[in-house]
Amino acid sequence: MRSLPIGVFDSGMGGISVLREMKKLMPQEDYIYYGDSKNIPYGKKTKEELIDICSQIGDYFIKRGVKAIVIACNTATSAAVEEFRNTYSIPIIGVEPALKPAVEKYKGGKIIVLATEVTLREEKFHNLMEKYIEQAEIVKIPAPKLVTLAEKGLIYGEEAEKEIKELFKDINIDEISSIVLGCTHYVFFKNSMKKVLGNHITLIDGGIGTAQHLKNILSERDWLKDCNKEGKIEIINSSNDQSMIELSYRLLNSI
Repeated sequence: MRSLPIGVFDSGMGGISVLREMKKLMPQEDYIYYGDSKNIPYGKKTKEELIDICSQIGDYFIKRGVKAIVIACNTATSAAVEEFRNTYSIPIIGVEPALKPAVEKYKGGKIIVLATEVTLREEKFHNLMEKYIEQAEIVKIPAPKLVTLAEKGLIYGEEAEKEIKELFKDINIDEISSIVLGCTHYVFFKNSMKKVLGNHITLIDGGIGTAQHLKNILSERDWLKDCNKEGKIEIINSSNDQSMIELSYRLLNSI
């Protein structure tokens, strides 16, 4: 199992931000990244549709031979992580909005959770929010257009900044203590958010925690590669558009 790659997938480019953290933490590992741009946006689909789409990707990884699957998408995790764990015998790692670390650092003001509509309405997130609702003022904001912009590589510049301003137009920026980036696509907009909103706001994403969790699980099973050679990254995209794959590699090096 040590020599097998790790499978990572998302609805498009977003999971590249999680892959980046895994690569930094476990550079010797091999990775297969599956960007499902053909079926984006996941946030507009039903749970049943998502389970079907994600299961096809999961089956693809099993056929390829992987030692773990990382669902690097909050929306897909909410819909399909239990299905995966009931179906596949290898470790399945999901992601969720990093609300816990935001609350742990809370010193007053508003915690903003940016996420897709599906993530925000799923029971999984509702239960997570219920844990902390009395400890902090938590505000949910759906941000589907940021996903679209990330898929086009428009993570800087006028269009990105305009959308960020639009998202926060009804909120006093001075009252925000932190922003939870509850979709892996949003991590690419950190610099643009700081430019628009200021450096006083803490931006929190779960990529580092996800990477550490995966490493811990593989270490417990003694499945980590035991070599000093840098691993390979293979990027696949369901759209069969070569430009999407090229953009994925650029984003991998942009964070």
